[in-house]
Amino acid sequence: MCEDETLSRNLLRAAFLVGQMTFLSRLLGLVRDGVIAAIFGTSHATDAFFVAFRIPNFLRRLFAEGAFSQAFIPVLASYKAERTAEDIRSLLDAVTTALATLLLVITAFGVVAAPLLVMVFAPGFVHDADSFALSSELLRFTFPYLFFISLTAVLGGILNTYGRFAVPAFTPVLLNVAMISSALWLAPELERPIVALAIGVAIGGVLQVGLQIYAVQRIGLLPRFNWNWRHPGVQRILVLIGPAIFGVSVAQINFLIDTAVASYLPRGSVSWLYFSDRLMEFPLGIFGIALGTVILPSLSEYHARGQHQVFSDTLDWGMRLIFVVTIPSAVGLIVLAGPILSTLFQYGKMTEWDVVQSAKSLIAYAFGLSGFVCVKVLAPGFYARQDIRTPVKIGLAAVGCNLIFIFALKGPLQHAGLALATSLAAFVNAGLLFLVLYRDRVYRPRPGWLTFVARIFIAAGIMAAVLLGLRSPTALWSEWTPLLRALRLTGLLGLGILVYFGSCWALGLRLRHIVQPKSAI
Repeated sequence: MCEDETLSRNLLRAAFLVGQMTFLSRLLGLVRDGVIAAIFGTSHATDAFFVAFRIPNFLRRLFAEGAFSQAFIPVLASYKAERTAEDIRSLLDAVTTALATLLLVITAFGVVAAPLLVMVFAPGFVHDADSFALSSELLRFTFPYLFFISLTAVLGGILNTYGRFAVPAFTPVLLNVAMISSALWLAPELERPIVALAIGVAIGGVLQVGLQIYAVQRIGLLPRFNWNWRHPGVQRILVLIGPAIFGVSVAQINFLIDTAVASYLPRGSVSWLYFSDRLMEFPLGIFGIALGTVILPSLSEYHARGQHQVFSDTLDWGMRLIFVVTIPSAVGLIVLAGPILSTLFQYGKMTEWDVVQSAKSLIAYAFGLSGFVCVKVLAPGFYARQDIRTPVKIGLAAVGCNLIFIFALKGPLQHAGLALATSLAAFVNAGLLFLVLYRDRVYRPRPGWLTFVARIFIAAGIMAAVLLGLRSPTALWSEWTPLLRALRLTGLLGLGILVYFGSCWALGLRLRHIVQPKSAI
């Protein structure tokens, strides 16, 4: 077996493992959101909670899982490839101590300044006294989550760099378990039940960092307190992390802009965007995050060792895999948006009107799925080489385009226009990342791409035609029992998968075209 095929198989195996764990997490996340929809509906209270939850989540993705991870993992990978075990230990101790100290300060500020943060992230709530006050109160419970999940990201980065992908991918399950438990058993005991969700977020953060501590301790790399701000590794990460804060989180910034603008739209708009975004996060997390997680440490080592062709081949492998899975996923979300939302969320206080409105933004988000996931694979091509500035410049352009698209689409399409603007900005971001990597000869696609993509689009088109022919109107789904909805949706999804992969096979697309980078298409 040739070396590049072995590397691809190893990466595919790791991506599959991370994908399995992420699938479990996302599945429980959908259960969590179904519980929230049934118990709390789409009221001003849920709008307030989603704002309070999104703020620490945004900062987590912006800083911990975003900028910090993209700056930390390449530096750690280079230490792993070139330095001694004592040097690695020194780096981990210094970095973790510095980050924990900074996080304590930020967390204290966030709890005290909760109303100010709500004004910044959801300015429309300033004119709604109830929503503003409730969001501020809930944020004081949810903001400490940033401290715990950021430490979780550090420990997860250590595990990923050493090839331990399963535990970091499984860890988010604990947040969902904590929130579901709080909604079912704590909420009925409280005067304001929505507060239970915010408490569940804080508990979930504690559980996640606890599991990561145990996993890192088992491989003998648990960081110890060592204040050494001037450590060369810390200084290098600081140089990288500044611009990375923006560059790695363009999609999250755009989603946050959506929330801020939606706070000025009719009540329920924030919740409609949230539920559609959550469904988008399902394939994005399973495919995009899984690929980005396993590719970054590998690319960082290939760059440190000067293996430039393997570096390019790995990017090409990731891009091919993206197209195989995201095109049919996007088509499925677009065609079955109403049935999926109805099956998962239309219970209790979640109405048919909420499903219809959420479906509009889900279709718009699904349109950009390939763009969102491409960014997760292409951006590590820069971070692995410790080039942070280029993605920042591209990210600025994408955010600027998003604002322009929002201005053009918000009026005629309301909240769905915000989602469509974010999708279009994702394509701008991914397209520019690819062009720069290609221009700098960092990434050279293997031959056969046009035929490869044509086969995928034809197969996805056949799948779409079959699903459209068998799909019932969303209004009819609302009249069915939960069991019937689940059975019909499962049948449609299963049939869609069979039709898609059967069409791919009939068109000549084989597994070796993904596993073996050099395989002819």
